[in-house]
Amino acid sequence: MQLARVKGTVVSTNKTEKLNGLKLLIVKPIDIETFDEKGSLVVAIDTVGAGEGEVVMCVGGSSSRQTSITDGKPVDQSIIAIIDSVDISGERVFEKFKAEREEKIQ
Repeated sequence: MQLARVKGTVVSTNKTEKLNGLKLLIVKPIDIETFDEKGSLVVAIDTVGAGEGEVVMCVGGSSSRQTSITDGKPVDQSIIAIIDSVDISGERVFEKFKAEREEKIQ
């Protein structure tokens, strides 16, 4: 599993029928220790209703096809959770609602 930030969307009107109705999002992995974005952008199937800017949990490979939405579909990356908070060694390193408030102020 990998934490990532939703950076954008992909729109595709012509695709294999097994992908019809699925929302495609672009995510960028996050270093869980520093919360810095790192690595390449990746397209993932959204199974939880995530939106741009949110921190999400992604799974890849065969795990990405273990949701009711992606079962039996040609998927290699799925968003399986929207993250509310992350605590490491008793310290809160991320809080969704705090981050949203800070973004509105800026």
